[in-house]
Amino acid sequence: MMAKRSIQSDSVRCGIDRLETVDRLLKHQTVGLLTSAASIDHEFRHSVNRVAERYQLKALFAPEHGIRGEQQAGALIDHQVDAQTGLPVYSLYGENKAPSDEQLAGIDVFVIDLQDVGARFYTYLYSMIYCMKRCAEMGIPVVVLDRPNPVGGNRVEGPVLDPAFSSFVGLYPVPVRYGLTIAEFAGYINHSQSIGCELSVAPLSGWHRNACYDETGLTWVSPSPNIPTIDSALVYLGTCLFEGTNLSEGRGTTHPFELIGAPWLDHDRVLSQLNKTLLTGCHLRPCWFQPGGSKHQARTCAGFQIHILDRQTFKPYTAAVTLLDAIRQTHDAFAFLPPDHPDRPWFIDHLSGSDTIRRPDFDLTAHCEQADAESALFREKNKACWLYQEDQTG
Repeated sequence: MMAKRSIQSDSVRCGIDRLETVDRLLKHQTVGLLTSAASIDHEFRHSVNRVAERYQLKALFAPEHGIRGEQQAGALIDHQVDAQTGLPVYSLYGENKAPSDEQLAGIDVFVIDLQDVGARFYTYLYSMIYCMKRCAEMGIPVVVLDRPNPVGGNRVEGPVLDPAFSSFVGLYPVPVRYGLTIAEFAGYINHSQSIGCELSVAPLSGWHRNACYDETGLTWVSPSPNIPTIDSALVYLGTCLFEGTNLSEGRGTTHPFELIGAPWLDHDRVLSQLNKTLLTGCHLRPCWFQPGGSKHQARTCAGFQIHILDRQTFKPYTAAVTLLDAIRQTHDAFAFLPPDHPDRPWFIDHLSGSDTIRRPDFDLTAHCEQADAESALFREKNKACWLYQEDQTG
């Protein structure tokens, strides 16, 4: 009989477990904290509680989904009071994306503890950067409590964003899969964009760059409602593109982002068009599903489930854009979702980082080759910002 596990493995420790490394910066200071539901320590205690018991915690700041993770994607969040601590919770996903002067008043140090998913689309990254910018303007030091990149820190993939298509799902010229921890991302953007933030890090210990989250000994807690598993985080790196189309990306099912489909989809047509040489490390299984919410709610959709067979060879962005192109080529019903105002960009352009995919003359092979070249160059360029080298054992 297996013994019950009361705490997580000793193999990896997150920044929240290593507060002693930043004690000198936080003791006797009033602290603001940007955090989310997955921000727990190795004993499953939330960072709000850990920081509050050790330092003078003055205010909380909430990204998309809220600090407790109860809000769905895109839901605007109001300011509120935290029921557990009685502290004010200032929303950074509502009317404002950055904290105001009044909200930062009296804060000596701003602490960030967020679990991201390693994808350029993820809004937590930009809530962090907006806070860094405001703190730089007000002379407030920032401390990032680091966490593993759940899809690993060795591989990069996807096109680098064209700054002309910047948005809150991609502000800076980085690839879709950028291969950095959240503290490394903060350092890279702080340097490359000359933000001027006084930035410190409580680093990870025991983390290897090639490790996915379920290889760290840590327990996965969903960073947002539709990323319930490591596999969903991996496929999200590509299938998030389908948010910009009239296909369901599996929201409202038990396999969000692993399921792609629509009521009008024909499996055989798609399979006949697929460039299977680009589908490495995965299998597309024809299936049917009914989304419980979002696009095509309660309608039976024909589609595919993406099964990951080999993480080392699986290229989620390439697989997703290959599937998208095959559906587009074989179905007149396919459409990119138009902007809700003529002066606004198409959402697919924001997600992909350019208007390339949407062009009538889109060339799949050329696009994937260009994306590989861009992401490889980015990887070499950002190594100077790595906090953990490839051979580090912790």
